[in-house]
Amino acid sequence: MQSSGQGPRRWSLVSRLTSVLMLSASLVAGSTGAAFARGGGARGGGGARSGGGAAARSSAPSRSAPAARPAPQRSSQPAANRAAPATHSGRTGNANAGRNANAGATRNANVNNRNVNVNRNNVNINRTANVQRNTVVRPAARPYGRAPYAYGGRRYYAHNAYAFHRYRPYGFGVGFYPFGAFVATMAATAIAVSWANTSYYYNSGVWYTPGSGGYTVVTAPVGATVATVPTSAVIVNQSTNTYYYGGSYYNKTASGYTVAAPTAGTVVENLPEGGEEVTVGEHKYVKFGETYYQPIEKDGKSMWEIVEVK
Repeated sequence: MQSSGQGPRRWSLVSRLTSVLMLSASLVAGSTGAAFARGGGARGGGGARSGGGAAARSSAPSRSAPAARPAPQRSSQPAANRAAPATHSGRTGNANAGRNANAGATRNANVNNRNVNVNRNNVNINRTANVQRNTVVRPAARPYGRAPYAYGGRRYYAHNAYAFHRYRPYGFGVGFYPFGAFVATMAATAIAVSWANTSYYYNSGVWYTPGSGGYTVVTAPVGATVATVPTSAVIVNQSTNTYYYGGSYYNKTASGYTVAAPTAGTVVENLPEGGEEVTVGEHKYVKFGETYYQPIEKDGKSMWEIVEVK
């Protein structure tokens, strides 16, 4: 009976120890599983998982890249910002250059305008100047082969048919001025000519009379003689050895070139400035004093013929 009483106690103690051991084993197993789940635990397995962890961390630089990215971006952006003002200043420089060029062009244009104005001030054309003197036309040397143009009780005789073309004044060269022009000073090469109780100056085919503050260009005085005429003077009548230059006519003689009155029927290619365009019925003429020039066509050229008016 005594032995049987100790048996149950021993069994109960063994059972309890067994329960404690099993519980301890369960706790150990649970902690080990948790360690394995966290990548801890046995060094070998952890090493393998550490390898996997390393593999997982190898992609981590993509997350750490932004830490490296801001530095280049911040260093490049200021560079771009610094470059922008350079470009802007370049545009500003060009714009300033353009303004300078425009200012220069304007100044040049103004200078040229001033020069032109100075020239116009020195050479003023007086349309009311007396250019009728010595411009009465001499009759033609031969009879006319066509009927005159009649209008307003007057008849206009010419050898060639009327053929309208515009009056375009011709510049006859350096030193030439048209009838009525006024100059403040006289060229040093001019010569004084006294004719019919009138004092003249002659220079480069142009005739002047002195006046208040300068000299006025007038028609050449018929009968006055000069030693030379400009080299560009053209012969318009072989039989009378008549030369034409700038609206004036000269007969070449042994003593020089004598101013001659314009002769009806004479044909010239160019007329100087200072002519008056007049309309007579359906015809248009260019008039210098009492000399009428009719537009014609001759040898395929636009020319002018002196008309005899009766």
